[in-house]
Amino acid sequence: MHNSLIINKKNKTIHLCLGYLKTFTQPNRMATAKTAAKTATKKTGNTGKMENSEFHEFFIDELKDIYWAEKHLVKALPKMKKAATSEGLASAFGKHTSETQEHIATLEEVFNLLGEKAAAKKCDAMAGLLEEADSIIEDTEKGTMVRDAGLILAAQKVEHYEIATYGTLRVFAESMGHDDVVTLLTKTLDNEKATDLALTEIAVGAVNAQAAEE
Repeated sequence: MHNSLIINKKNKTIHLCLGYLKTFTQPNRMATAKTAAKTATKKTGNTGKMENSEFHEFFIDELKDIYWAEKHLVKALPKMKKAATSEGLASAFGKHTSETQEHIATLEEVFNLLGEKAAAKKCDAMAGLLEEADSIIEDTEKGTMVRDAGLILAAQKVEHYEIATYGTLRVFAESMGHDDVVTLLTKTLDNEKATDLALTEIAVGAVNAQAAEE
């Protein structure tokens, strides 16, 4: 009886110890799982989403679209600068040409951060906007403020498209946890907004009033 009781007590003790160990080791297993999840997340660019997800692929596709847009805009801006009448507008186009070159370099950095090759996909929207700018130059007289008013209109349509695009891409990047990409896109977005404001100031400051008198 005594031995049996001791055995029972020992069994009970063993059982309690095993229960304690189970309780003690369960959180450790959970912690290990969380650590593994964090490691997996880092491998997917800190997004929490697989890089081959449809949303990620759509994001990359839209980056290629704006990359094409910027590369073609940088070629169009010198022509718009040459066509401008006022020195202020010509200077603004020259300044934004340099800024657009920076936007291209920024997008290439974004592609690199995402582990993607920088590639361009034709942007039909930008193609149409630049074609409209060409039409304005053809349809207005050289040396007039009417032409400048038209060029500002065309340029601001471009800026508004870019603001909408970069704003949306930044939100996409935020939702996937691409913090470094968010920072880069925000910088470009702020520059596009500043350019749009500068064009408005040129138009309201002199161009529109003078165009109305021609």
